[in-house]
Amino acid sequence: MTEKKTCKVLVVGAGPGGYVAAIRAGQLGLDTIIVEGERTGGTCLIRGCIPSKALIHGANRFQEIQEHVGDGKFGISLTSGPELNMARMIAWKDSVVDKLNSGVEGLLKKAGVTVVKGWATFSNAKNCTVTTADGDIQIEAEHVILANGSSATELPNIPYSEHVVSSTEALQLTDVPKHLVVIGAGYIGLELGIAYRKLGAEVTFVEGLERLLPLYDKEMTRPIEQWLKKHKTDIIYQARAQSVEEIGGKPVLTYTDKNGEQQQLSADKILVTVGRRPNTNGWGLENMCVDMDGPFVKVDNQCRTAMRNVWAIGDLVGEPMLAHKASAQGEMVAEIIAGHRREFDPVAIPAVCFTEPEIVGVGLTPEQAKNEGEDVIVGKFPFAAIGKALAMDAGTDGGFVRITARKADHIILGIHAVGAHVAELSGEFALALEMGARLEDLAHTIHVHPSLSEATMEAALATLGKAIHISNG
Repeated sequence: MTEKKTCKVLVVGAGPGGYVAAIRAGQLGLDTIIVEGERTGGTCLIRGCIPSKALIHGANRFQEIQEHVGDGKFGISLTSGPELNMARMIAWKDSVVDKLNSGVEGLLKKAGVTVVKGWATFSNAKNCTVTTADGDIQIEAEHVILANGSSATELPNIPYSEHVVSSTEALQLTDVPKHLVVIGAGYIGLELGIAYRKLGAEVTFVEGLERLLPLYDKEMTRPIEQWLKKHKTDIIYQARAQSVEEIGGKPVLTYTDKNGEQQQLSADKILVTVGRRPNTNGWGLENMCVDMDGPFVKVDNQCRTAMRNVWAIGDLVGEPMLAHKASAQGEMVAEIIAGHRREFDPVAIPAVCFTEPEIVGVGLTPEQAKNEGEDVIVGKFPFAAIGKALAMDAGTDGGFVRITARKADHIILGIHAVGAHVAELSGEFALALEMGARLEDLAHTIHVHPSLSEATMEAALATLGKAIHISNG
């Protein structure tokens, strides 16, 4: 006999949007059920943000140790290089994921949320059947929060196989491929490609556009291009991947170059990173009477869909497809259901690429601001003039902090940075924009010395034309 459940709030998907929504709803005393087909934590925790950063950290450590072989660095030298056990690195990465997964499950339990592990299929907007290992469960809810997330985009002419993998499989490789070809030089491809280069793989990027990371301007991406060049990592621009065939036991990519001529590239593994698509198929979305905005579910500034009491958050509702956006929306929706007055209206959503070096963007670039009709002033400060950066051997990669502000009133419109460890500055950047800070606010806030954050203060001073530690000329 099919089990039946009812609840005030049903959350579908236990990723960073869904589990945050469920926990907050539980905290607010709402009877909440969350359904997840795999493990709690979603793409970000299980097969995306967290495992990739663990792999990147391991790759960084491996490369750093290699730099001490022979004459060494900082007075530290090794007579032989490190040995890489890729399987053990992957096992360590998995242990980090397991710990966080257990933590999320504990938080859901503490908040009084019922977790149902299975696949939900909706017959209408408020009713679904969840297929579980122990049989079907029918759930009827007053409110439904759709947090189904997204999946890696598969190229129709280059299907996944033993040799062609997505980012998910790339995070599970127990051997470093001798030659890794990465289709797509966006943030996912660059993060993983650079990590595998540090682990010893030869890496070639095949990119359809004429430059990498098109969301960032060339000034921001130049230090990354310099690192790739220094480490003999090729990028083939304006190339269109056509097909993959196996020749001699290895995958061979056929692509069209910028001149329209066909070329071939042999590899050991081919990693496809051409974007992500919302998970809208296979669970009955068509039965819920919601409106669509292209491939995404259409929502308003409170994440309401066209169907009453059906909400959608995260990757399902469009760009930017970022975990922290999903979490913010999930928390907001739970509070609205509980009767709070909320809306999703951030001034800016920070974006970070964990490349080499790292890159951060919050708000408008100078070009974007000008295109919106703003008269701006721009200043930047190099990490080469920051004592803490030099003391960490992190000030010679061409990195900097750049601030874009409105000329008339000095309101900060955007802060961008590239350099080692700059991801940790993203919170200050976002807070400045969210609080409507002026250049003087940042310039006159005393920052710790020595710290990388001094570059933010110095960049504000530079924008005002009164930098202390670089020439204003």
